[in-house]
Amino acid sequence: MSSHYEIEIKTLLGSKENAEKLRVGLKKIDPSLALTSSHSELNHYFTEPKSRKQLLDAILPILPTEKQVALSKLLTDAKTISIRSRSARGKILFIVKASVDDHTSSNGVSRIEFESAVEKTLDELDKILLSAGLTYQAKWSREREEYKSGNTNICIDRNAGYGYLAEFERLIDSDKEIASVKKELEQFMGKLGLSELSQERLERMFAHYNAHWPEYYGTDKIFTIE
Repeated sequence: MSSHYEIEIKTLLGSKENAEKLRVGLKKIDPSLALTSSHSELNHYFTEPKSRKQLLDAILPILPTEKQVALSKLLTDAKTISIRSRSARGKILFIVKASVDDHTSSNGVSRIEFESAVEKTLDELDKILLSAGLTYQAKWSREREEYKSGNTNICIDRNAGYGYLAEFERLIDSDKEIASVKKELEQFMGKLGLSELSQERLERMFAHYNAHWPEYYGTDKIFTIE
């Protein structure tokens, strides 16, 4: 599938101890819980392009044919978008996230997601995006553990700047499912004693990191923003 709806709720864990408590709690709720991946990621965020056509002209030639129509439609229809390049698990990915709620495309709960692997290095992909008029918003680094419980994906991340953060995610095909799936995720988190990291606080954290990312990228340094 070239694009889909991503329902994702974040919670701030902060410490290594809280991350371990979450692992234990998940295993109690679901003894069949499976660790599906553990890897490092580099994520480069870009500012929204002034010309989406210029972005399309630059990026379409390196995308598989079956992905080109989906991206063209998304960039035509979306109100706000977040553009990213990613290096993870030996692959280089071009990613677009478009908001479908009142939150931002960078951190919102409900988003349409487009993702495609490309036959480029991370630097080569970045240069293509920069040539299309985009600029770096920030560069992020993290260690990620991915778990699967039923149809829910759980990620425990150790992020530069943020410390430990968990994401609870479902991918769906229809916007009619958004409200019910979000409620199910909130209930699942409630069983673990967790609550959603508020969008307001997340945006403050995001803004602080964006302003100071060279201090944190590729390091274990963290900050606290209430």
